[in-house]
Amino acid sequence: MALRVVVIGANGVFGSRVARRLARDARFELILAGRRIDALEAQRASFDDPSVRVAALDTGDAGFAGALAALQPQLVIHAAGPFQGQDYRVAEACLDAGSDYIDLADGRGFVTGIGRLHERALAAGRLLVAGASSVPALSSAAVDALLPRFAQLDAIEHTINPGNRTPRGDATVASILGYCGRPIRVWRDGRWQVAHGWMDSRLQSFPFGRRRVGVCEIPDLDLFPARYPQVRTVMFRAGLELPLLQGGTWCAAALVRLGLIRNLAAYAPALRRFSELFIRFGSDVGGMTVELSGTGKDGQPLRLRWWLSADAGDGPQVPVTPAVVLARCMADGMIAAKGAMPCVGLLTLEQIEAGFDGYALRTGVEAFE
Repeated sequence: MALRVVVIGANGVFGSRVARRLARDARFELILAGRRIDALEAQRASFDDPSVRVAALDTGDAGFAGALAALQPQLVIHAAGPFQGQDYRVAEACLDAGSDYIDLADGRGFVTGIGRLHERALAAGRLLVAGASSVPALSSAAVDALLPRFAQLDAIEHTINPGNRTPRGDATVASILGYCGRPIRVWRDGRWQVAHGWMDSRLQSFPFGRRRVGVCEIPDLDLFPARYPQVRTVMFRAGLELPLLQGGTWCAAALVRLGLIRNLAAYAPALRRFSELFIRFGSDVGGMTVELSGTGKDGQPLRLRWWLSADAGDGPQVPVTPAVVLARCMADGMIAAKGAMPCVGLLTLEQIEAGFDGYALRTGVEAFE
């Protein structure tokens, strides 16, 4: 029996990619859901699959829970961000409908707070998973894969820098702008300190070259110090390929920090359109790194870096792959966990990397002296 999956936000930048990958898989009975039924119909037609259905769903509508339950989902994949500031109405509606739940959230408070539904999910025999995306699912899987080589882990520093031609939606831009210039609580040198969003920047080496990255707020900043209690520093930075846009974002962050701009995220649609004026510059090459440093099993200093390089415009496949892989594992009966939790420890790096097959995504590990 195929697993009935509802993808909410199915015509967005990430939801559309989740939907297309599930539509190719006989393990799933797919329902595309969102606010624009015309766009969903066009998307369904592009799949050339008569089994795919569409449904008008608005998570902000008073009748949302009933409309979702009427679809009788067995799994809901929530890809309608931004998740910063969202509540758990979608996950709660899944519990009421007797469905499991996965989202692609990267909002720090949203992902770390999903545990408040843990007892309800356990009682219902359901699994609610937040953050099945680049962070924390892929980032934590990379740390878990490298960790056995360390006797003592001192620092985890990871980065993401997409190519300038990578598609970006208003939700993604709003999530970034929401913390620009804002104070961010970070675990550094064995104590909690304050950094500021998109600032504290540095040049980061990727397989394709060096790019500037700045501090960003993600769930890992809370999850990693708890999951790896010996670590003394956890830092995440992200950046934009073009120095003009990276510098402009830094300047906007400085204005927020000075109190001259109150709500930068409100300008997300306009700033997204502005950034697209430069879409022909730069490239479609982006990447991610997860770097661990500490002491190896031989007692010597050890520094390892897991890296990912995305070419040919396939960068957006990275954040959706953990959700797709997790859905496949659930359809195959490979996930026994129940309750509500961040997507940490549910998937291995090997499983996620296998999900990159067929795309221009390369990964590797390098050691430094």
